[in-house]
Amino acid sequence: MLDTHISRRAALIGAGAVTAWLASPARALLEAAGRLGAPAFIDQLIARMTLEEKAGQLSLMASAWGGSAALSLNPASGGANFQQQVEEARRGQLTGVFNGNGATAARILQAAAVRESRMKIPLIFAADVIHGHRTIFPVPLAEVASFEPDLARRTAEAAAFEAAGSGIDWTFSPMVDVARDQRWGRGLEGSGEDVLLGRLFAAARVQGFQGGDLKSTEHMLACIKHFAAYGAAESGLDYNTVDMSEARLREVYLQPYKAGFDAGALSAMASFNEINGVPSTGNHWLITDLLRAEWGFQGLVVSDYTGDEEMIAAGFAKDGRDAARLAFLAGVDMSMQSGLYRQHLPELVRGGEIPQAELDQSVRRVLAAKAMLGLFDDPFRRIDVRRESARSMLPATRALAREAGRKAIVLLKNDGDLLPLPRSGKRIALIGPFAAGPHDLVGPWVVYGDDAKAVDLASGMRAALADKSRLTVVQGSGVDEPLAGGIEQAVDAARQADVVVLAIGEGAGMSGEAQSRTEIVVPEPQQQLAEAIAAVGKPVVVVLKHGRALALEGAVANAQAILATWFLGTETGNSIADVLFGAYSPSGRLPASFPRRSGQEPYYYAHKSTGRPNPPGELQPYKAHFRGIPNSALYPFGHGLTYGKIGYSGFSQSGPTMSMNGTIEVTATVTNRGTRGAEEVVQLYTHDRVASVTRPVRELKAFRKISLVPGQSQVVRFTLRASDLSFYGRDNRLKVEPGTFDVWIAPSAEAEGVHGIFQLTA
Repeated sequence: MLDTHISRRAALIGAGAVTAWLASPARALLEAAGRLGAPAFIDQLIARMTLEEKAGQLSLMASAWGGSAALSLNPASGGANFQQQVEEARRGQLTGVFNGNGATAARILQAAAVRESRMKIPLIFAADVIHGHRTIFPVPLAEVASFEPDLARRTAEAAAFEAAGSGIDWTFSPMVDVARDQRWGRGLEGSGEDVLLGRLFAAARVQGFQGGDLKSTEHMLACIKHFAAYGAAESGLDYNTVDMSEARLREVYLQPYKAGFDAGALSAMASFNEINGVPSTGNHWLITDLLRAEWGFQGLVVSDYTGDEEMIAAGFAKDGRDAARLAFLAGVDMSMQSGLYRQHLPELVRGGEIPQAELDQSVRRVLAAKAMLGLFDDPFRRIDVRRESARSMLPATRALAREAGRKAIVLLKNDGDLLPLPRSGKRIALIGPFAAGPHDLVGPWVVYGDDAKAVDLASGMRAALADKSRLTVVQGSGVDEPLAGGIEQAVDAARQADVVVLAIGEGAGMSGEAQSRTEIVVPEPQQQLAEAIAAVGKPVVVVLKHGRALALEGAVANAQAILATWFLGTETGNSIADVLFGAYSPSGRLPASFPRRSGQEPYYYAHKSTGRPNPPGELQPYKAHFRGIPNSALYPFGHGLTYGKIGYSGFSQSGPTMSMNGTIEVTATVTNRGTRGAEEVVQLYTHDRVASVTRPVRELKAFRKISLVPGQSQVVRFTLRASDLSFYGRDNRLKVEPGTFDVWIAPSAEAEGVHGIFQLTA
C-alpha cells in the first residue's frame, strides 16, 4: 500500500514546491492537491489557462494512430486523423490519448504538447492493458482461479513493465466488478462471483501496476473500473439496468472497488449502467457523496467511452450540453471520447451553470496525476522506442505467463484417473476447433498482443511428447459452424487413437464487452462433434476454452476428464500441456459456479436459502428449485481437483463461543492419500443461522493454498473475529449480531468438508 503520510507540508507551498511535489508519495500528492491547496506550479498553470484549455485537460480521446486491434475494441467514431490530433495537442485541446500505436506515435504527440502548445502541459498516454501488453497472461477471471493474489500482482507488474516501456502512463485496469450472472460477457475481466476474492485481487493488481513509485518507468497508474455495479446488469445483458438495495450494493458490489482504492489506486472509471434509475456517469451520490466524501478518494474520475453522451439515449440528459453538465457536476473529472467537455464546459462556466472553482479542482486533479507520474519532470520518461522493443516478450515474462496459465487451469473431472496422460506409449487424437492454429489464444480484450506469437495447443503437446508422431490433429468443426467432412475425419482419428483430447468451447469473440449470451453452452456444431467422438468409445479429455462458466451438457459433461482452461494467453499450449502430461498438478479452483443449466443464471454460491429450501436428497414439490434439477451448481465455486487424493478430517475449534471482542480458532487436517504431490486450496466458510437480515447459505471468509507430498497431512488453522461476521443492516450500516454460526473447512462452496458450530455472544 502506498504511503499516505504527507511530510514537510510547508515545502509544498513554499520554495522548492515543484521538487517537493515530484518527490512525494502518490497518495500524499493527491491529498496535497485535494486538501492543502495545489502546489504553486500547478496553481500557477491553472491561473494562466483559458477555459478552453482547462476543458482540454479534461478531454481524453482515442489515439488516431492506433492498431487494428485497438480500433475494433470500441464502436466506430468519426474522430480526428493523426495530424489533426497533433494539432489538437498544440492547441491544448487534449489531455491525452488512449490505445495508441507505441512509443513513436507518443513521441510525436508529446513533442507537440510540451514544445509547441501555449501551456506546455504534457499529455498522458493511456491504454487498455487488461491482462498483458505484448506478453499476454490469462484473462483476469482465469488468473483468479489460481487463488493466488500475489500471482496477479506479479503479472500486473510484468504488464506494467512492458507497457510503460512503450510510453503508456495509465492503464484502464483492474476491472473489479463482481459478476454473478455468467450470461454477461465481461465477467472474464474481473474476479468472479465472490466478494473476498474480488477484494484481494483488486488490491493485488493495483499494487502490481503502480508499484511503490508512480514516477518509475516500470510502472503506471491503475484505474478501478467500472464504478459501480456494472457486473449486476439485469439478465446479464451488457449496459443494462441495475436496480438493488443500498445494503446489497454496499455488501457485495462496492467492496472490491473500495479495496482497490485502499491499495492506492488513484483513478476511477464511471460505469455505463444506471443504478436505481440514475446513470453512474451522472450520479452525484455515487461519485461525490460516496466515493469522495465518504471514502475520501482524492484521485481523478474518468467516464467510460462516450459514457457521458450515452446519458442522452438513456433518457437522463436532454442533449450533449446537458450531458456534459450532469456528468461534471456528478464528479466526473474527465470525459472520454465524446468531446462533450471541450465542446460545452467553457460556455457552462461562463453561463454560471458550473462554478469555475469546481472546474479548476478537476483540472488540478488531472495535473496532479500527471505530476505523480513524473510527466512534468520529464514528459518523455516512458517514451523510448529502443526500450519498447527491449522489454517486449522477454523470456522471464513468457515464463511467468506459462506459470500463470497452468495455475489458472481447473480440473473439473477426472474419472478413473485418466489424467495425467503419459508422454509416451499412447496414440493421442487432438480434435476440435481450438486444437491448432494462431487463433483464439490471447483471448478477448487485447490491444497489443498477437495470436501469431502465442503457443497453440498442438505445439504445446508436441513439445511435451516423447514421440511427436503419436499425436494426430484434426479440426473437426468450426467454432459455431460445422465443417464439411469434419466430423467424419474426427471420428476416423478417434478410432485410431488410444485417447482423445477434445479442444472445444467459446471463441475469443464470444466473451467480452457486448458479448452477452442467452445460452451459456458449447456451440451446437461442437456439441455434435463431441457426441460423435463419444460414440466411438475411446477415453475423452475435454479441454474447454471459455471466458465464463458454462453449462455443460451431453457428451461434454459426460467425458471422463474435463479441464477448464479459459483463455490463457501467450503460453496457452505450453500451460495446458504441463497439466495434461503431469509436469504440473492442477491447482486451480473455480471463481465462478458452473450451473447445471443456463436457465439457473444468475447462479452463485452465496445465495439465500429462501423459506422453502429443498432438504438434502430427492427433489420435493413446492421447494426452491427449477423443474427437474436441484438448486445447486454442476461444479460449484471453489471446486477443483488435483492429481493427489485429498481428504478432510479432524475438525476442531478453540471453544464453543466467541465474544464480540474475541476470536475463535478453527482447524482441520488435510491429507494427500494419493501417489502424486498436490496443492490444495483449503477454504473457510460461515453461515449466520438467524439474523435481522437473512444471510447467504455460505460466505467465504478465508482460504489457504497448501502443498502436500504423497501421504502428507497438514493441520490448517483459521482465526475468525466478530468483524468477519458483519453485514449491512436495514439502516445500511455495518453491524454484527450475536447468534449461532455454522463453519466449514471445505474444498468448495458446496462440499461438506468438515463442519462445526459456534455461538457469538454479546
